Amino acid sequence: MTGCWKWTEERWKSVHPRSTLDYAVVHRRVATSYCSRMAHQRAKKPSNFSPKLVSSLQLPKSWPSNVTFIDQPIYSSLLLTDTKQALFKNISDEPHISITPHDRGPSQKVRITRISNISHPANGQCGLFAAQHLQPSAFILPYIGFVHGENDTDPVSDYDISLEREFGVAIDATNMGNEARFTNDYRGIASGPNAEFRDIWVDMGRGKLQQGVGIFVLAAGKAGKKSKGIAKGEEILVSYGKGFWAGRFDSPPLHDGVS
Repeated sequence: MTGCWKWTEERWKSVHPRSTLDYAVVHRRVATSYCSRMAHQRAKKPSNFSPKLVSSLQLPKSWPSNVTFIDQPIYSSLLLTDTKQALFKNISDEPHISITPHDRGPSQKVRITRISNISHPANGQCGLFAAQHLQPSAFILPYIGFVHGENDTDPVSDYDISLEREFGVAIDATNMGNEARFTNDYRGIASGPNAEFRDIWVDMGRGKLQQGVGIFVLAAGKAGKKSKGIAKGEEILVSYGKGFWAGRFDSPPLHDGVS
């Protein structure tokens, strides 16, 4: 993910000058508190950052009131024409693996669930769980949000994932997105991930493909020879990569996604 920044004691004091909490305590507990605090601060950010929208779609259960549910990406008005064109291509252009969009509205493959397990680092927060058995290598859902360039980046976003590195384009699901934004990093929860991010091309019909990022079940070879995919009711976990956490936290925070 992009938008990483160093969470230092000086930064803590500048953001919370009146806080009576000890920095060391906050540094350890930030996993379950940081995202919800930052959600209120983001409401004051410049308008070019992920805008607020009103969705007419049916909402998934447990969807937060401060986030807009969308099933198609929203493109920043600041994206250059050439950059945006690079995110689309014709089916006949070159060999590819394309994904057919699911029906509009909530995905039938997953469910957002509030975690009630005191041993879970995100206890009291939300995670993404399989609503049915998911086979190894199966496509789960796309990561959808606000598609933007480097000049339109929220520097404190925890939901920003790279889409097109050559053009510096990313997808930010801070203020808008789908269920994929609730996918937690496996660290502190399991011995390893059971899903992963992959680049995809979404078949938009009429011979057009749209570049995106999808979440897939790990292949059997990656998850272990006896892997049977992700069982119904099991939490879907990915790896954000060590670079995402470097110099940021002692342990990775879990996205709460709730107001």
